[in-house]
Parts: sequence; structure tokens; C-alpha cells
Amino acid sequence: MIAAGVVASAIVAGVISWGKRNSKEVRTEIEIIASDERVWQILTDFPKYVKWNPFITKISGDLKKDARLKVHIQPVGERRMTFRPTILNVEPKRELHWIGRLAVPGLFSGEHIFTIEPLGENLVRFIHREIFTGLFVLIYAGNFDTNIRRGFEKMNHALKAQAEQSISLS
Repeated sequence: MIAAGVVASAIVAGVISWGKRNSKEVRTEIEIIASDERVWQILTDFPKYVKWNPFITKISGDLKKDARLKVHIQPVGERRMTFRPTILNVEPKRELHWIGRLAVPGLFSGEHIFTIEPLGENLVRFIHREIFTGLFVLIYAGNFDTNIRRGFEKMNHALKAQAEQSISLS
């Protein structure tokens, strides 16, 4: 019985270690003609996602460090998925960062990071990325550069349209 526990612990430790060394990042960015404040306002107004966001269709939960969110995504060409990530960082007008994991450590996790970089008055670079780690990265690696990337890009363009529309209406 003890030997089985030691073997199981070694396997779990090995999977976790392998998962940390093997990762895949999807990174997209877009320039938006709007203030960092305006982009942040749209990005963090979760109840309105359903009206404009084609990729992350719904988020509920508190916008604070260590809070759990409920996030619904609609990847291009796939069925809708729901995740329960934990917020790692909230830096107003700069970064929103969360991590979602499958129940078993080392199988799959995704760190989703939104970064807003001011480039000038009413001009920002919006960086949208996710770092995937774990055993399932091997299985889904091809999907990251296609459907996930396309979903990120669709969201980026929708965010840009929302932010720039509000500027032109002012």
C-alpha cells in the first residue's frame, strides 16, 4: 500500500514537472485609438460582454485578486466551454491576469493575460495572450495556433471597434 502511494506521488510529481517545462503561448496584439481608461472600462465591464465579445461571451465574478470567475468562451469552430479561473492580478488600465486549471495538477492550465500599453494620447496597444501548460498541451497544440488564435483576434477587433466607436460618438 505504501509503495503504491509512493509510485503514485512520483507519477504526479513527474507530470507536474513535465507540464511546467512544456508550454505553448498564444499571443496577439492590436493598436486601439482610445485611452487606456476607455479600453480598461470596456474590458472589465463583464455584463456587457454578451453584446460585443465573440470569443469570451460571458464572465461573472468579482474583479479582484484571488477571486474566482466563471468564464464562457466560444472558440472558432468548436463548442462553447466554461472555466472557473482565479484572478492573479488586477492592475487598473494595465493588466488583467487569471489562471484556470483542470482538477488534476499537471494535466492542463492556462494563464490568460490582457495587457494595455499606452502608446500616446488616445492610443494603446492591447496584448491578448495565454500560456498553456500541462500534459494536454501535446494533444491540443495544433488547436492553439488556429481556433484559439482566431478567437483572440476576433475579440481584439471587437474590443477595438467598441473603444473606437465610443471615441467617434463623443
